[in-house]
Amino acid sequence: MRRQLHAVTTGQQGIEKMVSISLAVKPFIDFLHIREKGWTAREMETALRKLVRGGFPKEKIIVNDRVDVAAAEEAGGVHLSHHSLRVSKVKRIFPSMKVGASIHSIADGVSMQEEGADYLLYGNIFNTPSKAGKSGVGTLTVMELVESVNIPVIAIGGIKPANVQDIVASGAAGIAVLSGIFLAGDPVGSAKEYRLQLDRGEKFE
Repeated sequence: MRRQLHAVTTGQQGIEKMVSISLAVKPFIDFLHIREKGWTAREMETALRKLVRGGFPKEKIIVNDRVDVAAAEEAGGVHLSHHSLRVSKVKRIFPSMKVGASIHSIADGVSMQEEGADYLLYGNIFNTPSKAGKSGVGTLTVMELVESVNIPVIAIGGIKPANVQDIVASGAAGIAVLSGIFLAGDPVGSAKEYRLQLDRGEKFE
């Protein structure tokens, strides 16, 4: 299977703008994460329904944190962080729901796998303005994490097209990108370039 490109919304755009960009980059991404901490459940519902009406497959939409919205709208999954419900609890209540977890260490990754997470989002890999003062963990730790778990590892943080091949070499199952797509001057062109870099060379197994 090919390596995955996860596009993550930034919390800096309204519903219409977010939906418009998401639909435009749909051919190049594998999953869309709705990461809008300031939105109400109703606003998330509205966004999801606009996306689906526009032709975005439900199974490719992942809702961050809001398990209730993901379940009610039959989204493709939910993504949890340290302040969310526990992975094990969500899996117990919704055993068929795809559940991802944000982690910041190998120990966290092993723990989340034991709780039943379907994939891990690990970072920040490189230095990024969104994590000012927090140095990137680097690709060697991605490699260590990949070797320590048997679920997909998605790298995030400071990833640009120019360093995608470094992530590919680490064995990660894919990358997640926020501003590199949603705040780019040309979101479609940017998504195309990330896709091109991910698909270079051998397919991910």
